[in-house]
Amino acid sequence: MDSHTTSFITTGDGVRIAYRFDGEPGKPVLLLSNSIGTNLHMWDAQVPALTEHFRVLRYDARGHGVSDVPSGPYSLDRLGRDVVELLDALGLERVHVLGLSLGGFVAQWLGIHVPERVDRLVLSNTAAYLGPAGQWDRAIAELLKAPDMQTTAEMFLRNWFPARMLQANDVVVEAFRRTLLATRREGVAGSWAAVRDADLRRTIALIQRPTLVIAGEHDTVTSARHGEEIASTIPGARLRVLPAVHLSNVEQPGDFLDAVVTFLSERH
Repeated sequence: MDSHTTSFITTGDGVRIAYRFDGEPGKPVLLLSNSIGTNLHMWDAQVPALTEHFRVLRYDARGHGVSDVPSGPYSLDRLGRDVVELLDALGLERVHVLGLSLGGFVAQWLGIHVPERVDRLVLSNTAAYLGPAGQWDRAIAELLKAPDMQTTAEMFLRNWFPARMLQANDVVVEAFRRTLLATRREGVAGSWAAVRDADLRRTIALIQRPTLVIAGEHDTVTSARHGEEIASTIPGARLRVLPAVHLSNVEQPGDFLDAVVTFLSERH
Protein backbone atom coordinates (compact mmCIF):
# COMPACT_ATOMS: atom_id res chain seq x y z
CA MET A 1 0.00 0.00 0.00
CA ASP A 2 1.47 3.37 -0.90
CA SER A 3 1.75 6.18 1.61
CA HIS A 4 -1.18 8.16 0.18
CA THR A 5 -3.80 5.43 0.43
CA THR A 6 -6.52 5.69 3.06
CA SER A 7 -8.07 2.33 3.87
CA PHE A 8 -10.91 1.29 6.18
CA ILE A 9 -11.83 -1.39 8.65
CA THR A 10 -15.29 -1.91 10.11
CA THR A 11 -15.50 -2.42 13.87
CA GLY A 12 -17.68 -4.94 15.66
CA ASP A 13 -20.33 -2.29 16.22
CA GLY A 14 -20.43 -1.35 12.54
CA VAL A 15 -18.30 1.81 12.52
CA ARG A 16 -15.88 2.43 9.64
CA ILE A 17 -12.43 3.51 10.85
CA ALA A 18 -9.99 5.08 8.38
CA TYR A 19 -6.29 4.33 8.58
CA ARG A 20 -3.11 4.65 6.57
CA PHE A 21 0.45 3.39 6.63
CA ASP A 22 3.59 5.39 5.86
CA GLY A 23 7.08 3.93 5.67
CA GLU A 24 8.63 0.65 4.72
CA PRO A 25 7.22 -2.73 5.70
CA GLY A 26 9.67 -4.55 7.93
CA LYS A 27 10.36 -1.64 10.24
CA PRO A 28 8.81 -1.64 13.72
CA VAL A 29 5.24 -0.32 13.60
CA LEU A 30 4.44 2.88 15.48
CA LEU A 31 0.74 3.59 15.98
CA LEU A 32 -0.20 7.27 16.36
CA SER A 33 -3.42 8.24 18.17
CA ASN A 34 -4.84 11.74 17.87
CA SER A 35 -6.30 14.57 19.89
CA ILE A 36 -10.04 15.36 19.88
CA GLY A 37 -10.89 17.72 17.01
CA THR A 38 -8.07 16.52 14.77
CA ASN A 39 -7.50 13.71 12.30
CA LEU A 40 -4.52 11.63 11.25
CA HIS A 41 -3.07 14.68 9.48
CA MET A 42 -2.12 16.22 12.84
CA TRP A 43 1.10 14.18 12.46
CA ASP A 44 1.85 15.09 8.83
CA ALA A 45 4.92 17.18 9.60
CA GLN A 46 6.42 14.48 11.83
CA VAL A 47 5.84 11.51 9.52
CA PRO A 48 8.93 12.00 7.30
CA ALA A 49 11.26 11.87 10.31
CA LEU A 50 9.35 9.02 11.98
CA THR A 51 9.38 6.85 8.85
CA GLU A 52 13.18 6.84 8.92
CA HIS A 53 12.83 4.55 11.94
CA PHE A 54 9.30 3.12 11.90
CA ARG A 55 6.42 2.01 9.76
CA VAL A 56 3.86 4.58 10.87
CA LEU A 57 0.21 3.57 11.30
CA ARG A 58 -2.23 6.46 11.66
CA TYR A 59 -6.01 6.37 11.97
CA ASP A 60 -8.98 8.71 12.30
CA ALA A 61 -10.69 8.01 15.61
CA ARG A 62 -14.43 7.42 15.42
CA GLY A 63 -16.16 10.76 15.11
CA HIS A 64 -13.24 12.35 13.26
CA GLY A 65 -11.77 12.74 9.80
CA VAL A 66 -13.22 10.32 7.28
CA SER A 67 -14.13 7.71 9.88
CA ASP A 68 -17.82 7.27 10.73
CA VAL A 69 -19.44 9.63 13.24
CA PRO A 70 -21.89 7.74 15.45
CA SER A 71 -24.03 10.01 17.62
CA GLY A 72 -24.28 9.69 21.39
CA PRO A 73 -21.54 9.28 23.98
CA TYR A 74 -18.40 7.27 23.25
CA SER A 75 -16.55 5.32 25.94
CA LEU A 76 -12.82 4.97 26.40
CA ASP A 77 -13.30 1.19 26.28
CA ARG A 78 -14.87 1.51 22.82
CA LEU A 79 -12.12 3.84 21.58
CA GLY A 80 -9.53 1.39 22.88
CA ARG A 81 -11.27 -1.57 21.27
CA ASP A 82 -11.32 0.32 17.95
CA VAL A 83 -7.52 0.20 18.05
CA VAL A 84 -7.42 -3.47 19.04
CA GLU A 85 -9.76 -4.31 16.14
CA LEU A 86 -7.57 -2.27 13.78
CA LEU A 87 -4.46 -4.17 14.88
CA ASP A 88 -6.34 -7.47 14.56
CA ALA A 89 -7.51 -6.62 11.04
CA LEU A 90 -3.96 -5.74 10.01
CA GLY A 91 -2.43 -8.81 11.64
CA LEU A 92 -0.25 -6.72 13.95
CA GLU A 93 0.53 -8.49 17.19
CA ARG A 94 2.51 -5.77 18.92
CA VAL A 95 3.25 -2.11 18.16
CA HIS A 96 4.74 0.97 19.74
CA VAL A 97 1.96 3.40 20.69
CA LEU A 98 2.20 7.21 20.76
CA GLY A 99 -0.97 8.98 21.86
CA LEU A 100 -1.50 12.70 22.38
CA SER A 101 -4.34 14.16 24.48
CA LEU A 102 -7.37 11.87 23.91
CA GLY A 103 -4.94 9.61 22.08
CA GLY A 104 -2.96 9.49 25.31
CA PHE A 105 -6.03 8.28 27.18
CA VAL A 106 -6.44 5.56 24.53
CA ALA A 107 -2.75 4.65 24.83
CA GLN A 108 -3.07 4.34 28.62
CA TRP A 109 -6.12 2.09 28.15
CA LEU A 110 -4.13 -0.14 25.79
CA GLY A 111 -1.27 -0.36 28.27
CA ILE A 112 -3.68 -1.40 31.03
CA HIS A 113 -6.02 -3.74 29.16
CA VAL A 114 -4.00 -5.26 26.27
CA PRO A 115 -0.36 -4.98 27.36
CA GLU A 116 0.54 -7.89 25.08
CA ARG A 117 -0.25 -5.66 22.06
CA VAL A 118 2.03 -2.84 23.21
CA ASP A 119 5.81 -2.68 22.92
CA ARG A 120 6.57 0.82 24.24
CA LEU A 121 4.21 3.65 25.19
CA VAL A 122 4.58 7.38 24.67
CA LEU A 123 1.90 9.42 26.47
CA SER A 124 1.96 13.01 25.30
CA ASN A 125 0.04 16.00 26.66
CA THR A 126 -2.51 13.82 28.37
CA ALA A 127 -3.98 13.00 31.78
CA ALA A 128 -5.28 10.01 33.68
CA TYR A 129 -8.36 11.97 34.78
CA LEU A 130 -9.88 15.29 33.71
CA GLY A 131 -12.79 15.88 36.06
CA PRO A 132 -15.16 16.98 37.37
CA ALA A 133 -17.81 15.46 35.12
CA GLY A 134 -20.11 18.50 35.31
CA GLN A 135 -17.81 20.68 33.21
CA TRP A 136 -17.98 18.14 30.37
CA ASP A 137 -21.76 17.84 30.58
CA ARG A 138 -22.07 21.61 30.17
CA ALA A 139 -19.60 21.70 27.29
CA ILE A 140 -21.35 18.83 25.49
CA ALA A 141 -24.80 20.43 25.89
CA GLU A 142 -23.56 23.82 24.64
CA LEU A 143 -21.76 22.30 21.66
CA LEU A 144 -24.78 20.28 20.53
CA LYS A 145 -26.98 23.41 20.79
CA ALA A 146 -24.53 25.62 18.87
CA PRO A 147 -25.23 26.43 15.21
CA ASP A 148 -21.75 25.27 14.11
CA MET A 149 -18.21 24.51 15.30
CA GLN A 150 -17.00 28.12 15.12
CA THR A 151 -16.88 28.96 18.85
CA THR A 152 -15.59 25.53 19.82
CA ALA A 153 -12.90 25.66 17.13
CA GLU A 154 -11.54 28.95 18.46
CA MET A 155 -11.55 27.57 22.01
CA PHE A 156 -9.56 24.51 20.87
CA LEU A 157 -7.02 26.67 19.05
CA ARG A 158 -6.50 28.87 22.14
CA ASN A 159 -5.95 25.72 24.20
CA TRP A 160 -3.59 24.17 21.66
CA PHE A 161 -1.23 26.92 20.54
CA PRO A 162 0.76 29.80 22.05
CA ALA A 163 -0.51 33.34 21.45
CA ARG A 164 2.39 34.11 19.09
CA MET A 165 1.25 31.39 16.67
CA LEU A 166 -2.40 32.43 16.89
CA GLN A 167 -1.63 36.12 16.31
CA ALA A 168 0.66 35.44 13.36
CA ASN A 169 -2.10 33.71 11.37
CA ASP A 170 0.31 30.80 11.19
CA VAL A 171 -0.37 28.45 8.25
CA VAL A 172 -0.14 25.49 10.63
CA VAL A 173 -2.83 26.98 12.87
CA GLU A 174 -4.99 27.62 9.81
CA ALA A 175 -4.78 23.96 8.81
CA PHE A 176 -5.95 22.89 12.28
CA ARG A 177 -8.75 25.48 12.16
CA ARG A 178 -10.00 24.06 8.85
CA THR A 179 -9.98 20.54 10.32
CA LEU A 180 -11.90 21.69 13.40
CA LEU A 181 -14.54 23.49 11.35
CA ALA A 182 -15.00 20.37 9.22
CA THR A 183 -15.31 18.07 12.24
CA ARG A 184 -18.84 16.94 13.09
CA ARG A 185 -20.06 18.15 16.48
CA GLU A 186 -21.32 14.67 17.37
CA GLY A 187 -17.77 13.37 17.12
CA VAL A 188 -16.38 15.98 19.51
CA ALA A 189 -19.30 15.60 21.94
CA GLY A 190 -19.03 11.80 21.90
CA SER A 191 -15.28 12.01 22.57
CA TRP A 192 -15.75 14.52 25.38
CA ALA A 193 -18.08 11.99 27.02
CA ALA A 194 -15.29 9.39 26.88
CA VAL A 195 -12.94 11.82 28.66
CA ARG A 196 -15.66 12.76 31.16
CA ASP A 197 -16.16 9.13 32.19
CA ALA A 198 -12.50 8.09 32.24
CA ASP A 199 -10.56 7.78 35.50
CA LEU A 200 -7.31 5.88 35.09
CA ARG A 201 -5.53 7.35 38.11
CA ARG A 202 -5.26 4.02 39.92
CA THR A 203 -5.29 1.53 37.05
CA ILE A 204 -2.27 3.00 35.24
CA ALA A 205 -0.19 1.61 38.11
CA LEU A 206 -0.77 -1.75 36.35
CA ILE A 207 1.10 -0.65 33.20
CA GLN A 208 4.28 -2.68 32.83
CA ARG A 209 5.40 -1.48 29.39
CA PRO A 210 8.31 0.97 29.13
CA THR A 211 6.66 4.41 29.14
CA LEU A 212 7.71 7.95 28.27
CA VAL A 213 5.45 10.81 29.37
CA ILE A 214 5.74 14.11 27.48
CA ALA A 215 4.13 17.18 29.05
CA GLY A 216 3.80 20.79 27.99
CA GLU A 217 5.12 23.40 30.41
CA HIS A 218 2.38 25.84 29.30
CA ASP A 219 -0.41 23.30 28.70
CA THR A 220 -3.74 24.54 30.11
CA VAL A 221 -5.72 21.42 29.12
CA THR A 222 -3.54 18.57 30.39
CA SER A 223 -1.09 20.41 32.60
CA ALA A 224 2.50 19.44 33.35
CA ARG A 225 1.16 18.33 36.75
CA HIS A 226 -1.08 15.79 35.00
CA GLY A 227 2.00 14.45 33.23
CA GLU A 228 3.94 14.30 36.48
CA GLU A 229 1.10 12.32 38.10
CA ILE A 230 1.10 9.76 35.28
CA ALA A 231 4.89 9.42 35.32
CA SER A 232 4.95 8.92 39.09
CA THR A 233 2.19 6.25 38.95
CA ILE A 234 3.40 4.06 36.06
CA PRO A 235 6.32 1.98 37.32
CA GLY A 236 9.61 3.16 35.82
CA ALA A 237 8.03 5.80 33.57
CA ARG A 238 10.12 8.76 32.45
CA LEU A 239 8.95 12.35 32.14
CA ARG A 240 10.01 14.96 29.59
CA VAL A 241 8.57 18.47 29.91
CA LEU A 242 8.76 20.62 26.77
CA PRO A 243 8.27 24.41 26.60
CA ALA A 244 4.99 23.93 24.76
CA VAL A 245 1.23 24.34 25.11
CA HIS A 246 -0.90 21.32 24.09
CA LEU A 247 0.15 20.14 20.62
CA SER A 248 3.80 19.73 21.51
CA ASN A 249 4.46 17.70 18.35
CA VAL A 250 3.52 20.77 16.28
CA GLU A 251 4.96 23.53 18.48
CA GLN A 252 8.25 21.84 19.44
CA PRO A 253 8.74 19.27 16.66
CA GLY A 254 12.51 18.95 17.00
CA ASP A 255 12.56 18.24 20.72
CA PHE A 256 9.40 16.13 20.47
CA LEU A 257 10.80 13.89 17.74
CA ASP A 258 14.15 13.60 19.49
CA ALA A 259 12.47 12.47 22.71
CA VAL A 260 10.17 9.98 20.95
CA VAL A 261 12.72 8.44 18.59
CA THR A 262 15.41 8.17 21.27
CA PHE A 263 13.05 6.45 23.69
CA LEU A 264 11.54 4.04 21.16
CA SER A 265 14.93 3.13 19.66
CA GLU A 266 16.75 2.34 22.91
CA ARG A 267 17.88 -1.21 23.40
CA HIS A 268 15.63 -3.08 25.82
